[in-house]
Amino acid sequence: MELAIKIFQFILSISILVILHELGHFLPAKWFKTKVEKFYLFFDPWFSVVKKKIGETEYGIGWLPFGGYVKIAGMVDESMDTEQLKKPAQPWEFRAKPAWQRLIIMLGGVTVNFFLAWIIFSCLMANNGENIFEAEKMTTPLSYSDAAKKMGFEDGDKILKVDGKTQKDFKKLALDVLLSDEVTVERKGKEVTFHTNDDGKALVFNDPEPRSFLTPRLLPVIDTIAFKEAKDAGLKVGDQITEINGKTIHFFDEVRPIATQFAGKTIDLKVLRDHNVVDLKVPVSKEGAIGINAMKQIEKYNKHIDYGFAGAVQRGFTLTIESLTYQIKQFKLFFNKKVQGYKKVGGPLAIINKMEVKKSENGSLSIDWSWFWGFTAMFSVWLAILNLIPIPGLDGGHVIFTLYEMIVGKPVPQKVLENAQMVGVIFLLGLMVLIFGSDIFKWISGTL
Repeated sequence: MELAIKIFQFILSISILVILHELGHFLPAKWFKTKVEKFYLFFDPWFSVVKKKIGETEYGIGWLPFGGYVKIAGMVDESMDTEQLKKPAQPWEFRAKPAWQRLIIMLGGVTVNFFLAWIIFSCLMANNGENIFEAEKMTTPLSYSDAAKKMGFEDGDKILKVDGKTQKDFKKLALDVLLSDEVTVERKGKEVTFHTNDDGKALVFNDPEPRSFLTPRLLPVIDTIAFKEAKDAGLKVGDQITEINGKTIHFFDEVRPIATQFAGKTIDLKVLRDHNVVDLKVPVSKEGAIGINAMKQIEKYNKHIDYGFAGAVQRGFTLTIESLTYQIKQFKLFFNKKVQGYKKVGGPLAIINKMEVKKSENGSLSIDWSWFWGFTAMFSVWLAILNLIPIPGLDGGHVIFTLYEMIVGKPVPQKVLENAQMVGVIFLLGLMVLIFGSDIFKWISGTL
């Protein structure tokens, strides 16, 4: 059931994004009286699931859920239909239109992606408001993992600036640090600025929970018990953990590293309860978790912000730009020789695996619509960025050729366009096979 909900969310999200992206090409094409031969959700090699011709356009749904397309007459595209291009250009063909019109048609898809993200973020802000974790007001010291210490941190460091900028929301601080070049901290009463080491970033980036490399240093007092097994073992809210397998515990962040070492086994806990020491045997999940938390100690730093219409629109725009900035910055991790972020790139299977499902107290599963729309907005920005990469076969490739024509004053030769498109399609197909192959390998090896 959970997998079915995740698959449904993925298909729904990608369908919304693809249809609206292609509509961004379709509408200006029709506006400029350009013939659109096909409008497809998903790809349809050899056959389509559904198709219907309305006017001059065939609308359909393909069987290969990798995206979608509009086939515009007189355009060198992924269909590689060059027979029509051998004939003289007709007034209703893409190639017969002025360069500025072709540029608008090509940029229509990514423009829709950007505005869609803005609209979704604005609606979320207007409907739900926003919860931030006020980093500037935090007095709780921070604990750092071994990977973070390799980056240059020391336990107790208070982060003041990342690349010269302050971050108001603690929840975004970890990502800021991971994408940073330098960090300024308050250490033992002094300001210290250091470059974040790529070796440490590599360790953090390959951690199953990369955002956990910096955490507030909390007392080991349990305020939430999520796992039934922990409750059955005798743990209670209010218990203070004093020992695990004979090792003294001073802070809550010391619990998880020990539990991880005994994943799938049972550990011995000593807890302080009503001034008495209680011995318990507590099971650890296969993922190395006990199912407890102590985060309520810092709830006072949580702040909810409600927005009116104008404020929601403004905040929605800011979040769209922020999402765009974060995703562009991630490219330097992808191509970093030490971090090797490209190894973490996932395809549809990886995305489906990360989709969230809401679980109620009675165990029923449902879609968390706030999470779904937030994911769709971020994914929309990501698709805009990908489509603008100047590779033949993507919108960015067509844009580059069109801009060249507008600057030089003459079009790129038809044969060059065809060859470039062929190279681009082969490259994209190879990349698709590589990503899917990586997904399948991770799935088989259990690391997806």
